[in-house]
Amino acid sequence: MDREALVDLGAITGNVAALCELVRGSQVLAAVKADGYGHGMVPAARAALAGGASWLGVADLAEALTLRQAGITAPVLCMMTFGDPLEAIRRDVDLTAGSVAFLAEIEAAARQAGVQARLHLKADTGLSRGGATRADWPGLVEAALDAQARGRARVVGLWSHFACADIPGHPSVAAQLDAFAGAVAFAEKAGVTPEVRHIANTAAALTVPGSRFDLVRFGGAIYGLSTLPGGAPSWLRPAMTLRARLAMVKRVPAGTGVSYGHRYLTSRETTLGLVPLGYADGVPRTAAGQPLVSAHGRRWPIAGTVCMDQFVVDFGDEPVAAGDEVVLFGPGDDGEPTAQEWGETLGTISYEIATGIGGRVPRTHAGGDH
Repeated sequence: MDREALVDLGAITGNVAALCELVRGSQVLAAVKADGYGHGMVPAARAALAGGASWLGVADLAEALTLRQAGITAPVLCMMTFGDPLEAIRRDVDLTAGSVAFLAEIEAAARQAGVQARLHLKADTGLSRGGATRADWPGLVEAALDAQARGRARVVGLWSHFACADIPGHPSVAAQLDAFAGAVAFAEKAGVTPEVRHIANTAAALTVPGSRFDLVRFGGAIYGLSTLPGGAPSWLRPAMTLRARLAMVKRVPAGTGVSYGHRYLTSRETTLGLVPLGYADGVPRTAAGQPLVSAHGRRWPIAGTVCMDQFVVDFGDEPVAAGDEVVLFGPGDDGEPTAQEWGETLGTISYEIATGIGGRVPRTHAGGDH
């Protein structure tokens, strides 16, 4: 294969098993949104469930339905609040209500479906994104209880999301925990009896044990990724390896301009290798000049501008040939870069690197029942 993203499903299963052990006493939700953080949503979901995850989390309704259409029956939480919820209600998908307006849409769809919707009420405790503000929370709780009294919905969850959990010690973390505790207390006093309360994401679950509550939502961690400084703990294994085979090799003289804009000039006679991956495949243009390619047991810099479909590596006098394998990132076992290193080098996070790998790069799944 000329290029591929090799996904180790055994790593996902092992990561989830380790995370379940870490947060023993809390249920684990494996976030498989964004095509399983680029790893393949359905295979990743099955691998996570095999590792002990009790729930799956998705961003939108289409993702939830894809899981159901694949025959996955585990609880699925849709974490965003838009779209027509009718089919999701029919397929027993848990829905987030963060506003009275969307709650009304859910209730109307539940009436049409003839089944009771399962609701998780979301409180905005400081991220200022989705969810009801402190001022709007009482109205949302009241509307949800009214819908429940009419038999259209059942409030099964209360949740929120951290803004700065990946900045250990940030004062907003404690403030949001307090705000969430207040929101839960208000809802429960009003008559809500949730099955699960949840606020912890990967970073919080790893660093703030008091945030774990009944359910922990792990995202990047199940793929061996993290947004914490220094990346994921060593006992989590990165699951994706992005690799390709050199499409062409050529010998060029000193002073040869390479790629668009000739931003790279060869300093001596050298060997150039063409890698069939580009920014359309998720290789950022900002990677130019960085030693983020591994081949023949060592690192090599990207020579010149990353193009839409390809980039060039200057191999000097290394005896490379067309068809030789190059690795952009992997678990780091053989000294190759990791997605964490790509993110840190390019001023972003490993999540963006993994989810950015384009659809024309085949995913090859190994090590699990996929």
